[in-house]
Amino acid sequence: MLKTVLIIIQVLLALGLIATILLQSGKSAGLSGSIAGGGETIFGKKKGLDELLSKITAWVSALFMIVTLLIALV
Repeated sequence: MLKTVLIIIQVLLALGLIATILLQSGKSAGLSGSIAGGGETIFGKKKGLDELLSKITAWVSALFMIVTLLIALV
């Protein structure tokens, strides 16, 4: 029973991790990204969202690793 609950939580965390990674903008946007994205980062729109998604990704990945270790122990 506990293992089933942990696996369900792990699947949900995996989907959340995939979503947060895909929502982040690429770091190597090239010349077009520096021209088009420059105005957005000045006003703090894009930078704030990327930082938030980065923090969410770190937390979700840490929870994913913890749940994976718990499944291995059970």
